[in-house]
Amino acid sequence: MKRILLSAIFFVSLLGQAQVKNYYPSANQWDAKSPTSFQIDSNKLNLAIQFAKDNESKNSKNLWLTQAIQFGKEPFSDPIGPMASRGPASGLIIYKGYIIASWGDPNAVEMVNSVTKSFVSTVVGLAVEKGLIHSIDDKVYPYLPPIQVVQNGVLAPQNPIEQTSFLYPFETVHNRKISWDHLLRQTSDWEGVLWGKPDWADRPSDKTDEWTTRKRFEPGTVFKYNDTRVNALALAATTVWRKPLPEVLREQVMNPIGASNTWAWTGYNNAWIVLDGKMVQSVSGGGHFGGGMFINAYDMARFGLLTLRKGNWNGKQIIPESWIQKSTTPTPANTGYGFMNYFLNTNQKMYPSAPATAFAHLGNGTNAIYVDSEHDIVAVVKWMDDKSMDGFLKLMLSALPSK
Repeated sequence: MKRILLSAIFFVSLLGQAQVKNYYPSANQWDAKSPTSFQIDSNKLNLAIQFAKDNESKNSKNLWLTQAIQFGKEPFSDPIGPMASRGPASGLIIYKGYIIASWGDPNAVEMVNSVTKSFVSTVVGLAVEKGLIHSIDDKVYPYLPPIQVVQNGVLAPQNPIEQTSFLYPFETVHNRKISWDHLLRQTSDWEGVLWGKPDWADRPSDKTDEWTTRKRFEPGTVFKYNDTRVNALALAATTVWRKPLPEVLREQVMNPIGASNTWAWTGYNNAWIVLDGKMVQSVSGGGHFGGGMFINAYDMARFGLLTLRKGNWNGKQIIPESWIQKSTTPTPANTGYGFMNYFLNTNQKMYPSAPATAFAHLGNGTNAIYVDSEHDIVAVVKWMDDKSMDGFLKLMLSALPSK
């Protein structure tokens, strides 16, 4: 009888554990808890925060100047999208869904550069889920309609020399080989000029005589981080959805996870097209040429928590779990990269102090959303020197209770 009673108690205990739900913040309230309530060493956590502050990026807070210093040597590098100066280093630490620490001004709506790319890949994933894209292994070109471009508020002038009034970004012999997967993994070697930015002018090699003449790599074989190609993916996704990508993101992701109404996903001044008789801006996938996502740390943390929880938000599957799994699958040509902009910690190469299963949505700055399922933690780190990220993580993770 005693053994039966103990077994029943054990079963009830297991059942109670199974029924414990993850915490999700509501739209208007994000609960905070003290680190000590989770047996977290608050002194070590404070050391991590001070480390983030002490290792703030040395680049100018005037992002026009920073952009010019970092990319001014590139041809056609002038910004053509919105820019704004930044504030000091800031961030948030989320543990088991709760806010346990913050620094700087997490409410500041600022440019986050290539963190934007994770929003691009997200809306592509939602297009796959809804059947707008049948498979990521499909070639991209059959999905696109002829694209009318708007210049200075009017349709682009007729061009009898090129014998077309439309933009066809995937109609070269090489570009017709490119699949959605190639674009998502930055292995497409897409060729062309989009919004005045040639693909070869983005992070060009030092062999200037090969910029416009080199042989193209077979799609899928070589990784190259390139914003012009990301923008080609954003344009393709816009035509598939047949509406602005920020509208898709707001309706399908940001509103359901309770994000604020303060974020803005912006594009270039000249990146306007006509879809179904309406002017639509094709937004950019980063801030390399200006534009991209302007967002606060709280909304970044919500998105990080969503990806930590494999696309599920309080019982509702916002992003398919299968898409998160694909997003975190290493790219053969670069095993430290999944879908854009999931940077993977494969073999702990990126962050030696963090688990190999961790990943980060990364943007220049550094702007980072660190996601760690083994420790149930999300950290938003803004404007820290990128070489200091592992040092921050080492201090932060050392504060957590032993497993």
